[in-house]
Amino acid sequence: MNNRDYISSIISQFSGQNNVIPIPVIYLKITEDYPSAALLNQMIYWSDRTNRKDGYFYKSYVEWFEELHLTEYQVRRATNKLKSFGFVETALKKANGAPTLHYKVNTKEVSEWILKKLKNGNLRNSRMDSEETQESLTEITTETNKHRETDDVSKSFKYISTNLEIIQNPLKAEQLEHEIKSFKQDQFEIVKVATDYCKENNKGLNYLLTVLKNWNKEGVSDKESAENKLKPRNSKKETTDDVIAQMEKELSDD
Repeated sequence: MNNRDYISSIISQFSGQNNVIPIPVIYLKITEDYPSAALLNQMIYWSDRTNRKDGYFYKSYVEWFEELHLTEYQVRRATNKLKSFGFVETALKKANGAPTLHYKVNTKEVSEWILKKLKNGNLRNSRMDSEETQESLTEITTETNKHRETDDVSKSFKYISTNLEIIQNPLKAEQLEHEIKSFKQDQFEIVKVATDYCKENNKGLNYLLTVLKNWNKEGVSDKESAENKLKPRNSKKETTDDVIAQMEKELSDD
């Protein structure tokens, strides 16, 4: 077995374990992007389990979210990045009688990139002893902590799409992600409060975005301060609704 086949076999063995989201550090080093690394890892797992002779398989965005907690927007963006590396191909093929987006992993190209990293000395090809194992665990923990924000964004997007309006516009998705990440803590809880408020008042996604922008400007930092913004206030003071109405008018004028 040559190096390329050996690496391909290792990739298949370490991809897609149940109830966890294992991401080999090599994928993070190559893609420099957590969602792309996670998606590549899971795509490799499913590519070994397809019944199609051409190597394609299909997954819905709902299934990707269940497996990786990535939103449709994140999956689309990560897929495009993997395609730019030459790691993944996509095609519309029939599934259950309807045209469905299918994916195919180019394991040869993935292996080539790994070999390039090895030749450049960016990775060490050696046995992992207990010290290396501990180092890897520390690195994974660091990556997990770094991307807890992304988890809150994913949960927020799902809650918004389920309870208010499906997020289809990539620009709106980027704007929402920016506003959500701007809150120092309780990001998901703040979004829930704002989403429920908009739903109760028959408002849509644009209104929600305006609420979040306004709360960031007003210094909302946790769930409690978000809830306080919705409590009745002295009529002499400027309420959240007043500010939002004005901002919404400005948006419509644009």
